[in-house]
Amino acid sequence: MICAFITEHKTRFGVASICRVLCEHGCTIAPRTYYAHMARPPSKRSLWDTTITEILAGYYEPDEHDRRPPEALYGSLKMWAHLQREGIPVAKCTVERLMRTNGWHGVTRHRKVRTTVSDPAAERAPDRVDRQFKVPAPNRLLVADFTYVRLVTGIFIYVAFVIDAFAGRIVGWQASTSKQTAFVESAIRQAAALRARQGHPLVGDTIHHSDAGSQYTSVHFGQQPLLAGMIPSIGSVGDAYDNALAETTIGLYKHECIRADSPFRRGPLATLSDVEQITADWVHWYNQERLMHRLHRRPPAEHEADYHASTSDGQPADHT
Repeated sequence: MICAFITEHKTRFGVASICRVLCEHGCTIAPRTYYAHMARPPSKRSLWDTTITEILAGYYEPDEHDRRPPEALYGSLKMWAHLQREGIPVAKCTVERLMRTNGWHGVTRHRKVRTTVSDPAAERAPDRVDRQFKVPAPNRLLVADFTYVRLVTGIFIYVAFVIDAFAGRIVGWQASTSKQTAFVESAIRQAAALRARQGHPLVGDTIHHSDAGSQYTSVHFGQQPLLAGMIPSIGSVGDAYDNALAETTIGLYKHECIRADSPFRRGPLATLSDVEQITADWVHWYNQERLMHRLHRRPPAEHEADYHASTSDGQPADHT
């Protein structure tokens, strides 16, 4: 620190003068000590810090197009895990220290705005989940919810998601300029079609769980889960915890994808197409690359693939 101070001011005051004043104030250092320090080759730690700092800057500092990669959303723990997966054997404390020194940090979530409007007169399916979102395999429980995105024109775009509770993978989504029932039904059909293409179709025993919003309690919507091979389930009115997994995923979407400084943004959101483009990019990254703490810092698609690789004829393989 002392040598850095001398280096910063030596052009103006000279090394000898600075050392003399420092000695008068009880900070003893001779000019020859300063010059010896400057002639010394950088330490291994210094070189390693420089290397890691450059790597981190590639994630957290905007490029010439003012863009950053999605990993800029990570805090120090996920960034450390990401670097480990990239084959960079850096210590967690080093990542924490260098991020703190350079003022880099991940995204911070804020309170979610409530969008659910229930229909008191509607008959609802029973709550078959009871806040138990941990399931042993994919296709056991899908949770659904939707949120809104405000365009620069003041118009709202509504985005519905369907999430598999096993790994948190987003298996269906749909954006719409209207919050009528059709767009949440489309998200369900996408989920069923995706699982069929993957060779793991929904066969009638999958629970589809949502909140008590009017879109999910309408008579017409009630037929869609059954047609898609699912059993409907609806949580209680006005209780976010009854659909906590979907609420959490939507919170990540709003703060990782939609916010103004998101790495997925290419400018102001002016049209439905703008929202669809960044949502598609975010969903792909979320499923294929985003590290999840509850999955031991692995992405959802990898966690699902590991499950299917360890099963035989649809049954868990024996592990010793």
